[in-house]
Amino acid sequence: MKFLSSLPPKDRRMLLITLGLVALLFLVFALFAPEQDPNNSPVPNSYLSGPHGAKAAFTLLQQSGGVIERWEQPVSDLAAQAGPGTVLILAEPITFEAQDRTAIADILRKGGRVLATGFQGGMLLPGNEVTFSTDLAFADCEAQPDGLSSLAGAGSIWIRPRATWKEIRPEFRTAYTCANQPVVVEYPIGKGTAVWWASSTPLENSSVLRGQNLELLLNSLGPAQVSGHPRHIYWDEAIHGVTHTQWDYVSGPTWPLLSLGALGLALLTIFSFSRRSGPVRALPQAPRTTPIKFLDALGALYRSTGAASTAMQIAWERFRTQASLFTGQPALRGTASSQSHTRHIDASQLYAAIHSRFGAIAAGMEEDLIEAEEACSNDSLKPRDALRLIQSLRRHEETLRTVSSHAQSRSKVGASAISGVTLGA
Repeated sequence: MKFLSSLPPKDRRMLLITLGLVALLFLVFALFAPEQDPNNSPVPNSYLSGPHGAKAAFTLLQQSGGVIERWEQPVSDLAAQAGPGTVLILAEPITFEAQDRTAIADILRKGGRVLATGFQGGMLLPGNEVTFSTDLAFADCEAQPDGLSSLAGAGSIWIRPRATWKEIRPEFRTAYTCANQPVVVEYPIGKGTAVWWASSTPLENSSVLRGQNLELLLNSLGPAQVSGHPRHIYWDEAIHGVTHTQWDYVSGPTWPLLSLGALGLALLTIFSFSRRSGPVRALPQAPRTTPIKFLDALGALYRSTGAASTAMQIAWERFRTQASLFTGQPALRGTASSQSHTRHIDASQLYAAIHSRFGAIAAGMEEDLIEAEEACSNDSLKPRDALRLIQSLRRHEETLRTVSSHAQSRSKVGASAISGVTLGA
């Protein structure tokens, strides 16, 4: 009370008003704070039965006869006992430690299999190329199978992509795409296999039975036995904060009340002192650079680093990878066993493979492929020429994709006709 009496009347009135408002906010939140339903959480937790939970997928895998359990310990503990039959599911991790990436790399090197979803999950995988994309709308997308990956099923899947994957290395095998962006990718790491989904939508309760989502989940978990070792699935829940600590006691309305109380005290401090204590002198003005000078400097930087040739290299490697899928040449895709390495395929050899598969469709393509390959090593390549060559490669890729899809459709029709004749006989 002595403290209040020593304050000027205006300061005493402001202090009492602020303390009254803080007490009123505490009372309102204590009486009207809504109860939180954990089942409405957007986290794909295997304990939750809400639309975004994953209890249905976990229960289905349990009832299928396989060995599956929830893992609520650090990933490093699992890496110590992992083997070829180990399968780890990382569904939309919220937080992770630096040592988790090392542990996941150890599991893969021992021959295990890791399924990770979302941007955070992709960042946990070694050698990842996960990124955000402005071409993807954050809404459900009917992704179509693409390529010859073992995960590409017979039909489409439904997924809400939150990220995409850069196809810059030949070992990346895209299984599904949405808006021409990879949303399901598979690639080898050591003796194991890493599988990435753009989000956990295919395993959530509301969409696990939609389209071919369940088939994708089962294919992503791999075979029932690997090198004689039975499959053991671990559904990691430690990444969702399931492990119980003393901080769980601040859940519910306690934490918002503490936050608002701290905010009220901060506002009280600011209003009490800042209104009479202004800056002694004006802040220095930062020098401004005109936008045109900034653009000129940025353009000079890109010209000096040969950015056009870098873009050309990315486009050329993408075309080589896609062409390998359309021609069915394992050497072109860059899949190599542990005893051998992938040989380099130049433009002439690539054209020969395309011509042997598609014939007249490849007419006039060899000159463009040779010019594109030479442009990759041209540091003085002009942006206009790079754009022309990239557009040419894209046009050839779309032509091969169209012809390849028609060929697959005809082969399916022929197989159905033969099957019908056999059954009739």
